[in-house]
Amino acid sequence: MKFHVLIREFCVGKPIKSKWRNQSGRKYCTNQFWFVLFFSIVLFFLLLCLHHLFFFGRMEGFVYFSSSDSSKYRSIYFTRNSIDTKTSLDDSKKKISSSDGHENTSRKLEKNKDFCSGRYIYIHDLPKRFNEDVLKNCQLLTRATDKSSMCTYIENSGLGPQIESSDALDLWKNSWFSTNQFLLEFIFHNRMKKYKCLTNDSSIASAIFVPYYAGLDLRRYLWGFNTSMRDSSGLDLVKWLAGKPEWKSMWGKDHFLISGRIARDFRRQSNRKSDWGSKFRFLPGSENMSMLTIESGSWKNDFAVPYPTYFHPSTDNEVFQWQELMRRQNRPYLFSFAGAPRSRQKGSIRSEIIGQCQASKKLCNLLDCDSVGHKCDDPVNLMKLFQSSIFCLQPPGDSLTRRSTFDSILAGCIPVFFHPGSAYSQYVWHLPKNYTKYSVFISPKNLRLGKVSINQTLLGVSKDEELAMREEVIRLIPRIIYANPRSRLESIEDAFDLAIKGILKRIETFRKLIIS
Repeated sequence: MKFHVLIREFCVGKPIKSKWRNQSGRKYCTNQFWFVLFFSIVLFFLLLCLHHLFFFGRMEGFVYFSSSDSSKYRSIYFTRNSIDTKTSLDDSKKKISSSDGHENTSRKLEKNKDFCSGRYIYIHDLPKRFNEDVLKNCQLLTRATDKSSMCTYIENSGLGPQIESSDALDLWKNSWFSTNQFLLEFIFHNRMKKYKCLTNDSSIASAIFVPYYAGLDLRRYLWGFNTSMRDSSGLDLVKWLAGKPEWKSMWGKDHFLISGRIARDFRRQSNRKSDWGSKFRFLPGSENMSMLTIESGSWKNDFAVPYPTYFHPSTDNEVFQWQELMRRQNRPYLFSFAGAPRSRQKGSIRSEIIGQCQASKKLCNLLDCDSVGHKCDDPVNLMKLFQSSIFCLQPPGDSLTRRSTFDSILAGCIPVFFHPGSAYSQYVWHLPKNYTKYSVFISPKNLRLGKVSINQTLLGVSKDEELAMREEVIRLIPRIIYANPRSRLESIEDAFDLAIKGILKRIETFRKLIIS
């Protein structure tokens, strides 16, 4: 049925009789039509609204907020009820805050990941016999000729007893310790435990640290024991390492360890009992590892790091204060020397140095460590000697290097060397390549022949050169000290930091060669 027919039937009714009958019927029908149309439209919109409300009452969605600290938009999950009250708005704010917190945490993790990329280090959990037990049996480390028990130097995480001096400055009170150089292994291990980029996952590590106290372990058997006893721990260690999965990735070339003894002590040439040291570094597995040591040799897998000094700061500010104090230090002596003649040592020039120092009268300050009642083992006395001098003489002793070199640098005293192996070919990660910037070199041959004298050489250094060298020496102080393991420096790289940076670079070079 057509629409106009329906309309016509709908409009059927009793018409009003008049001469305008047709007109009035048409008008009546038209009014009803518009009423029905209007009513239908209203009804349609009412039904549409009811459907809309019913639909959104069940729907969940997202409302978007513009973050105040970013151009990005953040979304909050909501229901209809959650946007009808003030409480729901507070909940939404909390969700935004929670979202910010998670994002900040994510950013920190990402930042830390980026910082540690290429720096992760895994520490082997060695059997205690290789480290902890060595310290527990510290009485075995003490020789009859030692003035103090080695057990006393284990205090304060290996730094030794804290120095207390009645005439010392405040700077002496918290950061100065009677540190034994052989405890460097223990000090370094404690620093490694606080390293920022440690990992328990060896598969992502750039290097593997082996906390074997090689020097302390050897010290127990150096005198009065056969070669088998001196070599036993090293052999057991290499065997233990070879059985670990970490070893097989690069066959030990990504492993490193530290020693408080010189490299030569671990390279015995024969099995004669009279020969010195152990053969640890000649073992096939050990040769693959890198060793940090206070004095290296001609071997390519040993790397020299500074001897520990007496200064172990806990904050950057302690370092800056000490540097400034050394700049202002009064230095009445041209040069100084602390040491013994070593007359039995072939080729030693110490006797010549002591003779020239004594002949120089007021220009040289001598601390003869061969005399009765000397104070060469007193840290305060030694530091005062070096602080009062412009130059400090550093001839070879039992070996080419000396701890005194780093004590003098710490005191702002310009070192004077008599052999290139005393520093220049040793501490390549810590000292400038251009040695003339921070030191003076005197030929030992010319000194013996009388072609040069210490006085003439040092007096020939101009005032400007002296000031420049001293400033360079003072600038080097942070690079040759080991910070307190129980704290952490913020903006300063110390000897530990530079050693780690150097060993990571070396291992990465090996890794690239293997891959290529």
